[in-house]
Parts: sequence; structure tokens; C-alpha cells
Amino acid sequence: MRAPFVTLFWVAALFFQSPALAQDRPASHLDRITAAKAVRVCIWPDYYSITYRDPRTQVLSGIDIDMARELGKDLGVEVRFVDSSFARLVDDVTHDACDVAMFAIGITPVRAQRLRFTRPHLASDIYAVASRTNRRIKDWSDIDKAGTVVAVAKGTLHEAVMADKLKAASLLVLDTPFAREQEVQSGRADVFMTDYPYSQRFMPTAEWARLIRPPTAYHVTPYAYAVAPGDDAWHARLEKFVGDIRRDGRLMEAARRHKLDVLVVP
Repeated sequence: MRAPFVTLFWVAALFFQSPALAQDRPASHLDRITAAKAVRVCIWPDYYSITYRDPRTQVLSGIDIDMARELGKDLGVEVRFVDSSFARLVDDVTHDACDVAMFAIGITPVRAQRLRFTRPHLASDIYAVASRTNRRIKDWSDIDKAGTVVAVAKGTLHEAVMADKLKAASLLVLDTPFAREQEVQSGRADVFMTDYPYSQRFMPTAEWARLIRPPTAYHVTPYAYAVAPGDDAWHARLEKFVGDIRRDGRLMEAARRHKLDVLVVP
């Protein structure tokens, strides 16, 4: 991970964020959070190392689970986690299902038209996962070729990125990450696209899979926290929180705990 890529995407994110889309709100989320003594945090509970719920124990873990709890401590309130997904992200945030979405949300131009982001805390490139038995895909250069089927999960940043980048391969958009994995394992798709956090947890548990890394930076995306536009006070408080956890070491400590320190934005 290199700082210039992060800087480039962060500048782009600031460019694409449109204050003109701000909605009028009678009161800040901060007022309601203080009154309710609780902050509602949207998460995607299937995001390994980020916001993951163990299917056996139902215990939540990941860097943004840790950071959400730190936010609750800083605000002096309880944290209430709200299950969401990338497909539902914009609707959940803008229709007030939660006060903030905290699950390593990639800043993209399309999302920035509807959401307001904090400064990024992580950034990741895109990776591919193929079956070990797939003889057509040997390295990254084999992906964008005629006849190759590239699977992505609906609503993820990979859907838009790969739709733009692929010139010869076919794009297969599936409803869930598990569906894309099944398509590759079965041989109906050649690769599925993912990011560094998901790959780090997925690969050790999938003996059938093989990780393919791009030879150079392919599409580095900054990850941040997202809120509905129109609440400057709440956004400013979250910006302060992100600055604090970067400065006092809480972010890096959690990143190391979850083996994501290489993704922390310098």
C-alpha cells in the first residue's frame, strides 16, 4: 500500500461529495444519541476482519467492531449494532436505520453522491480468487480474456470497478458474497473479486481456493465511515473521532490485532 494512491482517491472522494445533496434535519444525530444514550451503527456481519459475526457463537469481531465500541466510549453511550449490507447501505443510512455505517465502506463516486464520508482510515486494492483446479487462470493477466467469467457481489465496489475495467471477460453479478464463492468453486465462474481483509480470513478456510494478486496497484480504494448528508455537527464529531483514533494509536492497535495494519492510511 502506498500513500500516493490513498491521497489520490481521498482527493477524488472530496471532489465527488456534494454538499448540495444535504437534507434538512430538525436536529443533529448527536442530540438524539445523547438523549437515547445509544448510537446505532450499521454493519455488514459477514465481513471478515472488519465486522464479522461468528455463526456459532454470534460474537461480533473485527476492526470496525472495535472502533464502533471506541466511538461509544468516547460519546459515553451504548453501541447498538444494526445489520446491513453493501446492497442496502445507501437506503439504511439515508432512511435513518442507523446513525453511522462502520464496515470499511469504499469511497466511490456513486456512493459519495448519496452519502457523506469521514476521512478514510483504511485502504485496499482488489484481489481475485480462483479455484486451484482452474487451468485457464494462472495469473492476473489471464483474467480479462474472452471466455472468462468474473463474479462479484451485488452492491460492492467491485461491481462498479470491474464493470468499468473489464474489456473482454464477462461480469457475473450475484446477490451475496457466498454466491460468488460457490460459482467459482463449482467452476461456473473463473474468479471472484474481493479485497485484502476478506481474502485474509477466507483463504485459510478454503483449501480449494487460490489468491491472485495484481502485479501492480490495480484499483486502491479508501475505506471510511458513512453518514447521511445534512448533519454537519454529527459529521464533525465523527471526523474528530477518526482523527483521535489515528493519533492516539487505537486504530493501529486494532489493525494489528486483526492483521490489517498494512491497510491503515498513513
